[in-house]
Amino acid sequence: PADTETVRPVLLACREAGVPCFILGNGSNLLVSDEGFRGCVVRLDANLQKTGTPEKPDAGGRFRIRAQAGTLLGRLAALAREYSLTGLEFASGIPGTLGGAVTMNAGAYGGEMRQVLRQARVLDGDLTERTAGPEELEMGYRTSLVKTGGWVVLEAELELAAGLQEEIAARMEELRQARTEKQPLEYPSAGSTFKRPEGYFAGKLIMDAGLRGLCIGGAQVSEKHCGFIINRGGATAEDVRRLMETVQQRVFQAYGILLEPEVRFLGFGDAQAR
Repeated sequence: PADTETVRPVLLACREAGVPCFILGNGSNLLVSDEGFRGCVVRLDANLQKTGTPEKPDAGGRFRIRAQAGTLLGRLAALAREYSLTGLEFASGIPGTLGGAVTMNAGAYGGEMRQVLRQARVLDGDLTERTAGPEELEMGYRTSLVKTGGWVVLEAELELAAGLQEEIAARMEELRQARTEKQPLEYPSAGSTFKRPEGYFAGKLIMDAGLRGLCIGGAQVSEKHCGFIINRGGATAEDVRRLMETVQQRVFQAYGILLEPEVRFLGFGDAQAR
């Protein structure tokens, strides 16, 4: 779509023609079948990247930034730092778009999108445009009504507080170093593979089940961080899917805990567009 106003006609045309449709941002947590996806992929990160400058603070001293759904989170975090606004430091290393971040309630290192989202302009399941805040969007741990209800984020307005630029930059650098040291960023992956089970850490469960370094084809449970399945070279999507299922089975056998994928699937039969 060329702009936010073009999204609805595209989706409506797909719906009327009976063509399956998938909304794509940066694709950073997406696993696409080796056979591809038989349908229409609507890519928002190509054109929907307009970002406004922070508005004057409201009565509570909060600053607002409005951006379109295809804007990268890293770019928004850098903009917030430039204007000495705090609250978005956690997002500086997340390689996704604003729309995807709202959809999944993306988070890291104690921060989540629902903490900084004031409202989002969306298309609901009936393709009716509306504006909704975090509560109406039912934003929870790595989910929201956008994800479960098939809604589409067009743009969002974030609410941030005034801070010290030096402290904001230092926190972002601290998080960058932590990611580099602890996550297998040197290999391709779809990010954190499984959601964190309540009261546990997925990576530790996988490690304690003896699965560190386990391979199927070119896919491997990362030796650096067991919460990631990486492509060591030549991995197919089927390799990754089979390895995910093996990890789920082994962890369940060992601890009675079924790990839920954080990675989204596209083109895998009944897992399609999930």
